[in-house]
Amino acid sequence: MTMKQPRGRQEPRRMGNAAMVVTMLVSLCALTYIKARYCSNPFRTSPPLLLLLLAPIPPPLASSSSSKFQPEYLTDTTHSLIPSTAAKPAEELEVVEVDEDYDSTRYKLSGPIGEEDFDPSRPTCYNTSKRSERCAAVGDIRVDGNHSKIYINPLSREWKTKPYARLHDPVAMDDVREFTLVPFGGGGGSPNHTTVVPPLCTRNHSVPGFLFSSGGFAGNLYHDYADVLVPLFTSTHHFGGEVQFLLADIKDWWADKFKPLFRQLSRYDVIDVNNDQEVHCFPRIVIGSTFHRAMGIDASRTPGGETVADFKRLLRRAFRLERAVASRSGAPRRKDRPRLLIISRKSSRRFVNERAMARAAAAARFDVRIAEPDNHTDMPNFARLVNSADVMMGVHGAGLTNMVFLPSRAVLVQVVPFGGLEWLTRVTFKDPARDMDVTYMEYNVSLEESSLRDLYPEDHFYLKHPYDVHKKGWDAIKRVYLDKQNVRLNLTRFTRTLEQARDLLPSP
Repeated sequence: MTMKQPRGRQEPRRMGNAAMVVTMLVSLCALTYIKARYCSNPFRTSPPLLLLLLAPIPPPLASSSSSKFQPEYLTDTTHSLIPSTAAKPAEELEVVEVDEDYDSTRYKLSGPIGEEDFDPSRPTCYNTSKRSERCAAVGDIRVDGNHSKIYINPLSREWKTKPYARLHDPVAMDDVREFTLVPFGGGGGSPNHTTVVPPLCTRNHSVPGFLFSSGGFAGNLYHDYADVLVPLFTSTHHFGGEVQFLLADIKDWWADKFKPLFRQLSRYDVIDVNNDQEVHCFPRIVIGSTFHRAMGIDASRTPGGETVADFKRLLRRAFRLERAVASRSGAPRRKDRPRLLIISRKSSRRFVNERAMARAAAAARFDVRIAEPDNHTDMPNFARLVNSADVMMGVHGAGLTNMVFLPSRAVLVQVVPFGGLEWLTRVTFKDPARDMDVTYMEYNVSLEESSLRDLYPEDHFYLKHPYDVHKKGWDAIKRVYLDKQNVRLNLTRFTRTLEQARDLLPSP
């Protein structure tokens, strides 16, 4: 007779399996920590630890790889993280531009505000994030910008740097001028230092110099702020205006456009360092702005504890913006009508039924304005127009960057084109809106509202499987869902969205 195995003998086996699973989890956590701490890479190619821990764990001895959760991230020249969505829709994945290599012990403020760059334990040039590098020196400093050389005594060795906060993007950095930091005077310990003869000073400055670039993608309003202006504010506001800006890769129209902002940060005229024939001499120089996050500031990392709210206050002063807070009843004398500003576009991602939208908004008791900003728009006048709005609406694009001029508690409605782009729209505008005290709403375009429906048959791969298109990288996403798509909003749904926006506005 076959004896039944006693129940008690199965318990150790079950406990052994459980122990194996626990051991695997602990090992995974340990390996992930070691890799993140000691084997960091300038591009993130592995999934976040949290996603791995939340993934289903295959049973012991399982041989099928199909049961494993394997999200991937694709690096790209325009957006550093693109989820391939092999396992789940892109909007469910966390896509955050973070500085994983940031070491707070190397950015401690020691001494008076503004003196943090003098830490002797730091190299002359060092990464402040994956996207930004800073070089800082004190001594006899001579800037020969016309030849892209900065002579420094004392300096330990020669350095090369590009002062633009997008180091992870080779396409952008190709359009940024490189500067060479040259040691001279025998102060660095190398015999070759004494052979360098620096040029004579032709103009002396008593304040620090700050060198940055408007190359790269500057000229696109989003990149103007994300790559140049917000990092510039973060890095120079604590000087209290006593700093001389040296601007490389300058475009005259670009510098004129943001002159009011520069005047708030520096008491001195910006120097076109590429074309200036002078040799400028400084007691101190800082080269390159510090990037924290897209359109954002980490107050704990700024010398003066500055925040995005401080940046918006500076913009209000620079462009003489009157409205501090939006209102459900709009500005005075608007007859209880909040103002809707529709950001128009000329080419792709334009509203096909823009005029019908304006009529519907007027019928819903909104004071409607339509504006189409471009590189030649008068910035002060346009900033005041945006500041007069209570609700601003537009299809995803650089024009929405004008939200920096909106009054507090205004509503931003970002129209998200068809194609699973919620992850992109979140990083670029949704998350920054929170820091700017702007209420964010999203209008997700359905296929029935998209012009892609007219370009492709209803069973086309692009329409049925947008997340698979994402796997092909940024160029495919841009070509299919951004460059070729216009939208015709459903007016009933559009009006309902406006009513929701009105309800989110503060009462007068």
